Amino acid sequence: HEPERVTIAAVQGHAIGAGFQLALACDLRVVADDARFRMAETGLGLVPDLGGTLPLVKAVGYARAVEICLTGREVPAEEALRLGLANAVVPGERLDVAVDELAEAVAQPPRTAVRETLELLVQADEAVDPEQQLAEERAAQLRCIAELAERFGAP
Repeated sequence: HEPERVTIAAVQGHAIGAGFQLALACDLRVVADDARFRMAETGLGLVPDLGGTLPLVKAVGYARAVEICLTGREVPAEEALRLGLANAVVPGERLDVAVDELAEAVAQPPRTAVRETLELLVQADEAVDPEQQLAEERAAQLRCIAELAERFGAP
């Protein structure tokens, strides 16, 4: 995850192995109703090795990740939404529009606020100390306020 940009995966059809891991590497995932996710590596005598194991466990939990990886079963779009692998499921013909709308929505806040928020969320996901997280939030807020004051000419 890069705090300088928000990444959105648009998934239609099959996302198998590397495609699944590529989608997991993105901040947000919008999937067509025909999307199917599958970790096929283990069944082929390999392991998922493109960085997908950590975000998979974080999204669905350890036991579900074990089941998805070791069985190699397909996870359809609606189940992906329920499990937290997808942010939205849309009809295939609306996928591009839905992704464009989401991209426009996340592009609205000032860049500093987006970057600071992403950094805080990544840090929180890494289970830091709650007091440390509060201190980081306060520091980030002060940086955002300072930028807003400079932008709008406050003394």
